[in-house]
Amino acid sequence: MKYVGAHVSSAGGVENAPLNAAAIGAKAFALFTKNQKQWSAPPLKPESIRQFKDNCREAGFSARHILPHDSYLINLGSPDPAMLAKSRSAFLDEMKRCEVLGLSMLNFHPGTHMKRATDEVCMDSIAASINMALEQTGGVTAVIECTAGQGGAVGWRFEHLAYMIRKVRDKKRVGVCLDTAHLFGAGYDLRSKKTYEAAMAEFGRIVGFKYLMAMHLNDSKADLGSRVDRHHSLGRGLLGWKPFEWIMNDPRMDDMPLILETIQPDLWAGEIKRLYSYVKS
Repeated sequence: MKYVGAHVSSAGGVENAPLNAAAIGAKAFALFTKNQKQWSAPPLKPESIRQFKDNCREAGFSARHILPHDSYLINLGSPDPAMLAKSRSAFLDEMKRCEVLGLSMLNFHPGTHMKRATDEVCMDSIAASINMALEQTGGVTAVIECTAGQGGAVGWRFEHLAYMIRKVRDKKRVGVCLDTAHLFGAGYDLRSKKTYEAAMAEFGRIVGFKYLMAMHLNDSKADLGSRVDRHHSLGRGLLGWKPFEWIMNDPRMDDMPLILETIQPDLWAGEIKRLYSYVKS
């Protein structure tokens, strides 16, 4: 079964996120557990935590279909020691926020060397950062999001994802989120059934589907292999609707959050409805 949703607003408190997701017909959702543009935030209030859990239960959302995202400021691969320390502290805080909310995953962009180090040095730093966070938390899986490779970001090749996973000690608490726009920008062509299947086969061979925990469903403004990250609404970019039809009928994507990060929230309800219409009985 497919669980489709969107990255909804948690303005006014995390407890509002499941309500916003239910309002658009979502069966899954993503959220920020704090302001994504700030380094720190006050601890979550007990009442917000209770209401979040109650609202999730009442709307039928399971923890395995909720995909919190960490702050965009965090860079676990930073070549700057002070920035790296700050990022590691913030990432640990994000993991602990997921813990208290009863969530089982934290999705994050792996990091960038800002063209000041090698990919391997950057990825070693990211893996070490994950290990540090996992050692100090329990029950939350670190979900590495594939990138388009913009600005020195690692994670744009399947080999990068596999490299970082190999370096993580607790293999049961590390996974991957595939973003369709990022994949396309990185050079993985999803536009024909043949190239879609080839990309998925390559992921299975190099990384392994046992590590696939979630997907972001986004069309792309940026061209194939451009290494540029520019999302678009479904069917309005260079990917078109076909890749999403194949995903909705691919059993390898069952029972995981399939999250829209498309650029027009007012279209989310319609996008979700159309995605479910593709499912073949």
